Amino acid sequence: MHSKSTYVLVPGAGGEAWGWHLVVPLLRSAGHEVIAPDLPASDDSAGLGAYTDVVADAIGSRSKVVIVAASMGAYPATMVCERTDVASLVLVTPMIPAPGETPGEWWAATGQVHAERELAIREGRDPDAPFDPVTMFLHDLPPEVLEDALAHGGPEQSSRPFADRWPLAAWPEVPTRVIAGLRDRLFPFEFLRSLSLRRLDIDPERLDSGHLVALARPRELVGLLLNGNEGRVPRRRPG
Repeated sequence: MHSKSTYVLVPGAGGEAWGWHLVVPLLRSAGHEVIAPDLPASDDSAGLGAYTDVVADAIGSRSKVVIVAASMGAYPATMVCERTDVASLVLVTPMIPAPGETPGEWWAATGQVHAERELAIREGRDPDAPFDPVTMFLHDLPPEVLEDALAHGGPEQSSRPFADRWPLAAWPEVPTRVIAGLRDRLFPFEFLRSLSLRRLDIDPERLDSGHLVALARPRELVGLLLNGNEGRVPRRRPG
């Protein structure tokens, strides 16, 4: 995609556009328009519909946009495809939803819990240790980015949207790409690859990164966005 495009960057859990702050200037310097909305993640009244409204409102009347969504952002990103003119959808270390499944049900339904635990054991980490964001999310960030992330602090995420069922009967008719991190500790690579093949029949593109690709490998991610494949419409599955 070398012609000018509009990129819509959808954050994951926590809802902060800050997670894209290293990607935004790289896309803009390449001549593209970039929209990076914050989601109402700390609002206990805001469900997946409210998240989708925020993204759709940010897009406005623009057409042929490229939506890039991280992790949980895959839920509102796919839902907004039913409401706006989307040229392609790029999912980065994503939760890949299925019809009727809630984000809260996703973890056990996909086998993520087992996969995360098995990876911790293989890497010599205690799978029962208290959650540590540095160990899980920030372990591969460059030192200066890690310092900024720690100073920025952890975002808040309400449990409210995790109770909402994914309302689509099937995957939207939009060319889709999946990008996985080879060092992702939350969604281990083989787990995410298997899930992507099973639910979308798409073999993910790989980056040498943990879960927070946009912070750990922003230039490599932008390189994939600008020079990667165009994606394809996944196999549509019944509800």
